[in-house]
Amino acid sequence: MIKVITYGSFDMLHYGHIRLLERAKALGDYLVVGVTSDDYDKVRGKINLQQSLMERVESVKATGIPDEVIIEEYEGQKIDDIKRLGIDIFTVGSDWAGYFDYLREYCQVVYLDRTQGISSSEIRSKKRSIKIGLVGEEEGRILNKYFDEANVVNGIHVSGICTINKKLREEIGERLSFVTDDYYALLDKSDAVYIISHPREHYDQIKAALLKGKHVLVETPITLHESQCAELFQIAGQNKLILMEALKTAYATAYNRLLLLIKSKKIGKVVSVDATCTSLREINPQNAGYNQIWNSICAWGPTALLPIFQILGTEYTEAVIHTYYYDKRNKFDAFTKIDFTYKNAVASIKVGRGVKSEGELIITGTKGYIYVPAPWWKTDYFEIRYENSEENKRYFYQLEGEGIRYELVAFSKAIDSGKNLAYIKENESLAICQIMNQYFEGKNIEII
Repeated sequence: MIKVITYGSFDMLHYGHIRLLERAKALGDYLVVGVTSDDYDKVRGKINLQQSLMERVESVKATGIPDEVIIEEYEGQKIDDIKRLGIDIFTVGSDWAGYFDYLREYCQVVYLDRTQGISSSEIRSKKRSIKIGLVGEEEGRILNKYFDEANVVNGIHVSGICTINKKLREEIGERLSFVTDDYYALLDKSDAVYIISHPREHYDQIKAALLKGKHVLVETPITLHESQCAELFQIAGQNKLILMEALKTAYATAYNRLLLLIKSKKIGKVVSVDATCTSLREINPQNAGYNQIWNSICAWGPTALLPIFQILGTEYTEAVIHTYYYDKRNKFDAFTKIDFTYKNAVASIKVGRGVKSEGELIITGTKGYIYVPAPWWKTDYFEIRYENSEENKRYFYQLEGEGIRYELVAFSKAIDSGKNLAYIKENESLAICQIMNQYFEGKNIEII
């Protein structure tokens, strides 16, 4: 019996896929099909798949062509599979010609011509053609990152940028034809907007976009008041629009795997979460644009709060804020520490734009603890540590684009499906805004 194996994502299964499988089956007597997992596809650069792994597996099985379907999960698995399954022929599309020649040491390699004019990438691109406008002022480096990352996501096109920042207009203006300081002009040219203006401006800008029928991806915090955030979610829901909080850490693979391990009780019951996010940056109140600079609590607070609210929940009994002001009149904090009390746990965050500390995340449990080294908010690595160090485990996950591209994919999919697919729940966004409101209203706050 001649055994044949082939691999692919098989996203949005189409005639080209079926024809390739039929021709692969014709090469022998028994066909094994490897469907690549979501995580491995991310490593390979395929970050905008429309279907889940199980949906893709079931689609391949439903064709009735394969004799066996397996899941491809890691680099180098093809060699393991060929040896383990006794494969005689490895085959794949001719667009990979030469790439898998190294497998000739283990079996015959055959490259099959692909069906012309059909590809999953083209189907995805045609299905989703979203014109997204970029809005921001001081945080130009982040806007540049979003501009770059949008270019690697199928079906997203940057329609223009709105900013009063002259330097930013010049930087992006060299690569983008539509640059303006008129927000409504940008809305007219866009299906959606990504907003990273100062949080003080978020409410008005988000509301204006939603009332004009535009989807919104907004940098965290959504607003500085919980009631305003709730109102905006309500408007979005009533108008069947997507309002998503842009917090890229939530979309990092390592961070998501960490949450799953905690839910599976790998460290027992969580009793404490401690998150630190700091950066040193020269800040001069005399500089033009100083009023657009984000203070510590706005710049880092939501990121540090994310694991607390996603692990312990949003129903804390008390939050005590300790802050060190750089500019007290404008409530510009150089450093802020917040201590949370829950019914059966505690948590704390330390954030700063004028101090420096170890940017680590530590999650304490009754069986062990999770340690995420600095900078934890864009890590590709963490450890689970136990009393017996021989039981410790290390986890590595590749992170592309700091999580921005995965965030854009989720936003795009949400628009397509009409369902909010954000990795941050509405109640978590509201809890973040509640802390912002507490800080700016000076409730339960101690100045140090």
